[in-house]
Amino acid sequence: LEPALGAAGATALAERMLRHALVQATAAGIGPVELCAAPDATHPALRCAAAACGASLTEQGPGDLGLRMHRAFARSLLCHDHALLIGTDAPSLDAAMLRDAANTLRHFDVVFVPTLDGGYALVGLRRADNRWFADMTWSHARVMADTRERLRAAGVRWAELPPVADIDEPPDLRHLPARWLDGLVAGGPGGHPA
Repeated sequence: LEPALGAAGATALAERMLRHALVQATAAGIGPVELCAAPDATHPALRCAAAACGASLTEQGPGDLGLRMHRAFARSLLCHDHALLIGTDAPSLDAAMLRDAANTLRHFDVVFVPTLDGGYALVGLRRADNRWFADMTWSHARVMADTRERLRAAGVRWAELPPVADIDEPPDLRHLPARWLDGLVAGGPGGHPA
């Protein structure tokens, strides 16, 4: 997002999306909220965001995204009958959607909120199984399709809620809620993106 917003603007937007995700997770009222940080949990913005909504702050640990996701699920599912994992870059993922996902897990083993670009913004599980995410190629348009193939091969029942936009690239900025770009530093001669 730096080409459109500059370094300071991209950082400010990332913090805004992080805080929004934590507020929505807390507002959903479906269980404790944990912020899993990478590469570590020492950054003041992470500590402040977690403290602002009473979330615990943990480190994701080493490894690729699949291993880090599995680790978070395995830890949470030791104490809870289901867990939801969300990204912080999908602002339309709100408390109502989180409640819908948690309710859907009553009838399915896995639930997803896919993203418009082929990934997913939310995955919820009732049991952790590293095979579903291990050695996955991440950050491409077939992540959700590849995951479906793995789940189908394993005989897992899953549900998908309506897809949402995630904010990865400058063209994705059009999916931000109104006024979210206000006050952010724009980069380059074009100013703020439309």
